[in-house]
Amino acid sequence: MRLLLDTHAFLWWVGASPRLSRRAKTAIANARNQCLVSVVSGWEIAIKVSLGKLRIDAALDRFLPEQLAENGFQPLAIDFKHTARVARLPFHHRDPFDRLLVAQAIEEELAVVSADPVFARYGVKRVW
Repeated sequence: MRLLLDTHAFLWWVGASPRLSRRAKTAIANARNQCLVSVVSGWEIAIKVSLGKLRIDAALDRFLPEQLAENGFQPLAIDFKHTARVARLPFHHRDPFDRLLVAQAIEEELAVVSADPVFARYGVKRVW
C-alpha cells in the first residue's frame, strides 16, 4: 500500500509519540508499504517552527531530509495536477495544507495516515 503521512502523523512517528494509533504505527512500520511525505508537510512544519508553535531538534533544512532518509520515507513533490485538483474539491475543510494533501492522495491514489476524519469525507482512504 502507498501511504501519504499527514504532517502530524509524520511528526508523531519521528518523535515516537503515543498519540500515533496502533494501526498507523503498524502500517508505517510495514516494509511492504511505501510511505510518502509531501512537500506541503515541510511547508507546514516550517511555518509552525517560525511561529514558535513547534520545536524540532535540528535545523529544518537538515531535519526533514534526515528524517525521510532515516525512516525510508519518500518525498512527494507538489505538481500542477495536485493544485488543479484542489480547485475542484468541495469545502469539507478549509485548511489549505490538508486540502492539498487530499488532492495529492486522490491524484496519486494514496491512503492517508491521519487522525483527522475529514479525509474520509473526500472519499480518500484513511489509515488510523
